[in-house]
Amino acid sequence: MRQLVQRGESRPLRWRQDQLQRLQTLLTSHEQQLIEALGHDLGKPQLEASMELVLVRQELRLTRSQLGRWMVPEALPLAVFLQPGQASRVCEPLGCVLILSPWNYPLQLCLHPLVHALAAGNTAVLKPSEHAPATGALIAELISANFAADVVRVVLGDGATAATLLQERFDHIVFTGSGRVGQLVMQAAARHLTPVTLELGGKSPAIVLADADVTVTARRLIWGKGFNAGQTCVAPDYLLVEQPMQAQLVAALQQQRDRLYGSDPLASPDLGCIVNAAQFERLEALLLQARQRGQILIGGRGDRARRRIEPTVVLVEAHGDDPLLSDEIFGPILPLLTIAGLEEALAFINARPKPLALYLFSRSDQARRRTQAATSSGTLGFNDVILQAGDANLPFGGVGASGMGCYHGREGFLALSHRRTVLQRRFWGDVWLRYPPYGGKWPLLKRLLG
Repeated sequence: MRQLVQRGESRPLRWRQDQLQRLQTLLTSHEQQLIEALGHDLGKPQLEASMELVLVRQELRLTRSQLGRWMVPEALPLAVFLQPGQASRVCEPLGCVLILSPWNYPLQLCLHPLVHALAAGNTAVLKPSEHAPATGALIAELISANFAADVVRVVLGDGATAATLLQERFDHIVFTGSGRVGQLVMQAAARHLTPVTLELGGKSPAIVLADADVTVTARRLIWGKGFNAGQTCVAPDYLLVEQPMQAQLVAALQQQRDRLYGSDPLASPDLGCIVNAAQFERLEALLLQARQRGQILIGGRGDRARRRIEPTVVLVEAHGDDPLLSDEIFGPILPLLTIAGLEEALAFINARPKPLALYLFSRSDQARRRTQAATSSGTLGFNDVILQAGDANLPFGGVGASGMGCYHGREGFLALSHRRTVLQRRFWGDVWLRYPPYGGKWPLLKRLLG
């Protein structure tokens, strides 16, 4: 697969557009099969499953329309001592890219990076998550039918298979998943000095100040925590609510939950399921402990047979050992902490690892400026959640513990390209000041070079 790139076959725009067209055809021709596979693995409602396809198509549309422009060499200025000459920066393929995708968005987060890999002229090996087996098997079948084996191939298997793949030398690795596994990926990549793009999630906070629109805030929070049953890396993981707003917000969250999912959310056709029994049991144990502590404000019920948990709001204390404040929840459970004001919220956030997303609900321009200046996160959203991760025009990535590297749109193309500097000079115009003997030349060179 690397040899195909080394032979230069993947450099022309036509080759890249052809591969992107193959991916487009795959998505269009097998849309219903892919939606059904996502429904089988994660119980996704048709709209939520369709959104995975839509986001990949959006990336394809942007990339195909702009790729020729992105590939144009960038002219660079030259210092005086390099004149006469020309310099440019050229985006070239890296080689063979490994894409390790997660189970929460098993189609989108597998094929989305593939768009970037092919646009940059690379070949790619895909390793779908074993926890979404129907989707992974279908991706393997469709990729095999639509791409040459030395351009894109799929390897199915569990964590041991991924570990075996990581023993190989790839030219870039894209991984989406937990921080713990991200460390293993980075360690394996270091053996070959392979660059990585890591999207690691984490605990993304949402601050709600007293001047926020309570109804809209509650509706967007419930949607963000209910979408894909809370199994979204940029879903709000916990709330920091200003004291005067708490009672009003809790009432609005209850009202909006009933409006979006009905009085019995477990029976709603619009609520997805937890991916597997192990994840359900983990979340159920968190709920059991919260129930024993008397912390549940809204919801708290689950359906083990269908692996469903209703959107739940839990009151927690900032100072304590509550497990809801330790690891990323990755489910429809929303802890709520009361704060005295914005500064307390910012201090709480800054005492923890940098999150993938940070949200603030407030009408105050000053509060927005203060939040942006005083925090660091992969993305920052004001008065809404999740949407910043769904636009191909908006660069997306983590910082610190929430990841490294950026993708979407041109950023994804650049991330999987080598930006090579090219200097071209003529045979005439040689300046003898650069050559030995150096005696007496330094004063003049110093004046010329500064």
